[in-house]
Amino acid sequence: MNDVALIGCHRCHKLVRWRELSACPRCGAHLHLRTPRSLSWTWAWLISASALMLPANLLPITRLQAFGVVDADTIFSGVMSLYRNDMPGIATIVLVASVIVPLFKILGLSWICLRLKIGGPLNQAAAMRLYRFIEFIGRWSILDLFVIALMMSAIDRGLLLNVTPGPAATAFGGVVVLTLFAAKSLDTRLLWDQDNDNESKEA
Repeated sequence: MNDVALIGCHRCHKLVRWRELSACPRCGAHLHLRTPRSLSWTWAWLISASALMLPANLLPITRLQAFGVVDADTIFSGVMSLYRNDMPGIATIVLVASVIVPLFKILGLSWICLRLKIGGPLNQAAAMRLYRFIEFIGRWSILDLFVIALMMSAIDRGLLLNVTPGPAATAFGGVVVLTLFAAKSLDTRLLWDQDNDNESKEA
């Protein structure tokens, strides 16, 4: 490892000369060429998010009480109900934001982590584009919760109708937060380290 390598402080972004176990002269933060245990933390967040995907999709996400009768809807039954009630736009938003986006984020990040783990040929540019896309769509993952909240405020009059969130809403919120943590904890510089390692082996 080059002991005079330049490195940016992860806290204040000051560019300093790196020394092992050295600290930033401006803010005192410990300097690391790569985020410690980045891959392990990313796997931990992804596994936790995957575990929450089951209750998020199988448990009721909303409960509608009308005339003393309680009707619970999961994400899929809610989407089908929206389609049947001629609201395909809202149904599509809920389906994409609740199922497709979280699943895509988990699978995409898992693929990147797996390739980093097992090594071998990897298109770093394509992997970076995938990572940036995952980061971009991540901020919209909670969009359907806002849609559900708006629908609740529109339907709930406190009289004959009462809409409350179900346990799946909490699980889905956990999926969103955990996948955001997973994306943030992955040090993408590891992708380019793998390329350098492969070049060294070939040399």
